[in-house]
Amino acid sequence: MADGLCLFFKDSLIMKNPKKNPLALRMVVFMFVMVCGVYICSVCLRQYSAHSSEHLLKVQVGERPCEAPNVEPSEKTYVHFPKPKTFSRSECACNPVRYFAILSTQRSGSGWFETLLNSHINISSNGEIFSVKVRRSNISTIVGTLDKIYNLDWFTSASKNECTAAIGLKWMLNQGLMQNHEEIVKYFNAKGVSAIFLFRRNLLRRMISILANSYDQNAKLLNGTHKSHVHSTHEAEILARYKPTLNTTLLIPNLRQVDDMVTKSLEYFKSTRHIFLYYEDIVKNATKLMDVQDFLKVPRRDLNSRQVKIHRGSLSSQVENWVDVEKTLKGTRYESYLHEDYKM
Repeated sequence: MADGLCLFFKDSLIMKNPKKNPLALRMVVFMFVMVCGVYICSVCLRQYSAHSSEHLLKVQVGERPCEAPNVEPSEKTYVHFPKPKTFSRSECACNPVRYFAILSTQRSGSGWFETLLNSHINISSNGEIFSVKVRRSNISTIVGTLDKIYNLDWFTSASKNECTAAIGLKWMLNQGLMQNHEEIVKYFNAKGVSAIFLFRRNLLRRMISILANSYDQNAKLLNGTHKSHVHSTHEAEILARYKPTLNTTLLIPNLRQVDDMVTKSLEYFKSTRHIFLYYEDIVKNATKLMDVQDFLKVPRRDLNSRQVKIHRGSLSSQVENWVDVEKTLKGTRYESYLHEDYKM
């Protein structure tokens, strides 16, 4: 009996461990995974955010606008930092560039003057761009061409590209300039383009040069080739042998027409930033070239040209019917053209 009671109490005192609940374990594991996932994501987000901030900072620094030091407020309109589409300005990206246009008439020394400017390491003048008619067919094509030139995307042998400090072109008055003067003046003022007026004081000399050049276009005196400008005294002497005969009946009306066109151009473009030059003054006084460099805000340099002047000496030796020309111009406003104005 006693043994039975002992067994009863023994069985009663022995307690079995409760069976583990699999659902609870799964929840614990799930919570652990969630915590780890949140932690890992937060670390990754912090790294990505730091990388993005660094990248944005680099972009902001790279796109920071350039500023020209020591530029007066009135001059800021004329200082530019082009961003060419066709090449990178590299280390010169923040070198300021000024825009200009040489406004002139044919056979006024503009070709010679342009070669002088292009001998400067920081100046690029791209020639007579609008001699091609399609480029001046309307104001839209004119503006499109100017935009390309001033953005440094127009390539010629004169292009200095990256480190150009002054970019421009040579523009004759009869190449769409006068016909579209209102729109072009607006463009010049809006874009900060400076005008360099270059004319001949002695329009009779210009007329002789035009007639001689026109003759050589057909005669081709230099071994069957036509040259508007020459680089040797020998070539110059050959071209100078031709003496044109001037039509004295139309002489004064022709001189007046050119004179009026020059006067109108100065009136049309008087609101632009400009400088006025005479070819004869540059020939006689080299300091005029310093004035031009100061006007373009480039460092002063000694400028040179390989071009050789064709017509030298007195006018009387350059015209076939000089006596008739003298009689026609004496007593008129153009009589001064008969006299020497410079010697070379």
